Amino acid sequence: MTPSYRIVFMGTPMFAVPALKGLCRSGHRVLQVVTQPDRPKGRGKTVVFSPVKEAALDLGYPIIQPHSVRTQDFCDAMIRLNPDLLVVAAYGHVLPGRILEIPKLGAVNIHASLLPKYRGAAPIQWAVINREKETGVTLMLMDKGLDTGDMLSSASVPILSDETSGSLHDRLALLGADLLIQTLNYYEVHRKNATPQIHEQASYAPLLKKEDGHLDWRQAADELEARIRGLTPWPGAFCFYNGMRIKIYRACQKPVVTQEPPGMVLKGFSNELTVATGKDALVIH
Repeated sequence: MTPSYRIVFMGTPMFAVPALKGLCRSGHRVLQVVTQPDRPKGRGKTVVFSPVKEAALDLGYPIIQPHSVRTQDFCDAMIRLNPDLLVVAAYGHVLPGRILEIPKLGAVNIHASLLPKYRGAAPIQWAVINREKETGVTLMLMDKGLDTGDMLSSASVPILSDETSGSLHDRLALLGADLLIQTLNYYEVHRKNATPQIHEQASYAPLLKKEDGHLDWRQAADELEARIRGLTPWPGAFCFYNGMRIKIYRACQKPVVTQEPPGMVLKGFSNELTVATGKDALVIH
């Protein structure tokens, strides 16, 4: 018989939504959904709900949006709920140890990489930027470190040659939801056999900032092409021309030998915008 757990779910962006919907379909009891506070967005500073809040409202789950998970009030609220499990997917804040100790069967995190590679906030983007051939999703037992807990299960996918971080995000979100339900079906077995990470093999995927989108034409064309894909849709790749900011969404490498400096538009390529780089050239589509 498939077990049914009493779960507190914590998540904020779209990546977490398939996992929450999967828990609903699978018959687990979601006691509470915890998501970050509503934020103003766009030029009009309109206050918007997080994707997880939108999904939780549709599913009829109770929602709380604490400004901090380190307060005594939040800790007391979790203690009163007395969950079997805490399931976390891209919540956006590191949880303190006293919160992780509340659920009887531990806290499970859905992380969008094959740990211990790409610990941190932007594993999907950096896997594309670094031209990895594959990535995946790992379910781990949370501890006080940053994505350092023992691994319960994992699943991998190839990174396609034209993959953007946006398309990869969508595939990994669905993969993570499926892996979560599969793992919960045999959770006690996975928990008993959880595998410690080899910390010496760890790499990190730091949070991206808008300025990380500024292209450096001194890089090789294949590196720039991967960076453009990794930065799409956010923060977006861009350059400047005569003081005007130009966003670049898609490009390809072109083998070219030129004496022109990196960043110079090359002549002689009919119907193509071809730019010199540190090695070869980049055709901007």
